[in-house]
Amino acid sequence: MTDPTIPDSTGGRSTYMAPEPGRLMGKGHPAGDFLEAYEWLVLDEEAGYLRVEAHLPSQVLNPRGQLFGGFTGTYVDLMGLHTVRAGPERKGSSNQRRWMATTNMRIDYFAPIVGPTFTIESRLQWARGRDRYVVTELFQDEGLAVHAISQWKMLHES
Repeated sequence: MTDPTIPDSTGGRSTYMAPEPGRLMGKGHPAGDFLEAYEWLVLDEEAGYLRVEAHLPSQVLNPRGQLFGGFTGTYVDLMGLHTVRAGPERKGSSNQRRWMATTNMRIDYFAPIVGPTFTIESRLQWARGRDRYVVTELFQDEGLAVHAISQWKMLHES
């Protein structure tokens, strides 16, 4: 995990753990920057639940102008990470700095994501011990396009 107090690769300060109001994250996280997640709008957030409006940057498109399937897992992974930590106490909590490892992921595709924007809804289904199970769905024009499940392991603090 990148320490938000150290310079990022551009020489600026990483802000991914201190986003602007209404945003999921700031700049400085490699996967988040690739997906341009610093532009995503948080539509709803509760403990264990997130709904965001995301967009499709050109680098994730296939030749047909759709989300390339291989990058779908990056969206699912990033949303799962934030969903496990979601809630009013997300910003600034000690849980924010705990490492998590994705231990399983399954993705079912129903329709292409073509943008320019789409909605991602993610919810923590259950938590037991250090294990977390998250369901993430991507919607295009109000229709379900992708259904994914991911399993996480909360790791000991380093």
